[in-house]
Amino acid sequence: MPRPFPREGSGRRRGPTRRSARTILVVCGSRETERQYLQGLREHLRNPAVSVVVRGKACAPTQLVAYARKQRELTKGSFDEVWCVFDVDQFVDVAEAVVAARRANIKVAVSNPCFELWLLLHFAPQTAHIPTYRKLLPLLQKHVPGYDKARVDFVHYADGRAAAAERARGLDPTGERHERNPSTNVWRLVERMEER
Repeated sequence: MPRPFPREGSGRRRGPTRRSARTILVVCGSRETERQYLQGLREHLRNPAVSVVVRGKACAPTQLVAYARKQRELTKGSFDEVWCVFDVDQFVDVAEAVVAARRANIKVAVSNPCFELWLLLHFAPQTAHIPTYRKLLPLLQKHVPGYDKARVDFVHYADGRAAAAERARGLDPTGERHERNPSTNVWRLVERMEER
């Protein structure tokens, strides 16, 4: 006669349970560019060890950090890590935002002058100063013709992630020198998303 299944609470030991995924909230300082890239990366990785929620909010860096802090409070500990992704661009409150984030235990991924530097590094090194997005755009369009910041297709960048991280580390090995142009520490967030 076959053995009956044990009833719940019968004292029988259960098999190993799957460890829950690390959860990351990423709040981007634009509505589309960074959000679309990071969502594309998340889908490409399909990493079971990490759950990533990406939100976009176009605002100044200090406002973004305040928004991220509020989102964390509203979700009452649902996230293991909170990140803010923003550009130096024309913003005057970047240093203040970095300090506020550190105090609030929020990590930052800052690109100087803009996120498109991170995208460019997928294809080529860039060590010379770039004053603005408009000056960087033609360099990126050499590799991604017709680049549109409102429609970022991760397919263009999937194969260049490791090269981009290496090039970005070459610009700023610590990932802390946001005032340096060019620099981006987006590689730190990407590594956290890839980590198993």
